[in-house]
Amino acid sequence: MKLITKDTGYAIRALNCISGVEGQIVTVSDLAERLDIPRPFLRKILQVLKKKGILDSYKGKNGGFVLSVDPEKITVLGLIEIFQGKFCLKEHVFYGKRCSYFKNCSLKKKIDILETRVAGELKAITIGSLT
Repeated sequence: MKLITKDTGYAIRALNCISGVEGQIVTVSDLAERLDIPRPFLRKILQVLKKKGILDSYKGKNGGFVLSVDPEKITVLGLIEIFQGKFCLKEHVFYGKRCSYFKNCSLKKKIDILETRVAGELKAITIGSLT
């Protein structure tokens, strides 16, 4: 299990870079070069962030991306949920079927507590705090 996938990691790095040049339009080419991320892959990530309302985009020769949300409101947990789905440390699925011991599992109860703590920590980390 990966806590943060490549997509999420790239999104965090790109948003951190865009946030660092507050209000300036940043091109995909510039970001890809600065962050050493393949341009086509980065473009897809930025388009997802635009669709989610985190970025604004501008077309044309001087086009690119700029934050449309305060960096303090963009959380790592939120980015994980955009690119990876609902944050979850446990699956309780075996061979495609839900674990039959699910309701009484003592490990599940402990993992639920851990999951809540980790989610809280990830929600406390914002792009603004990383910039």
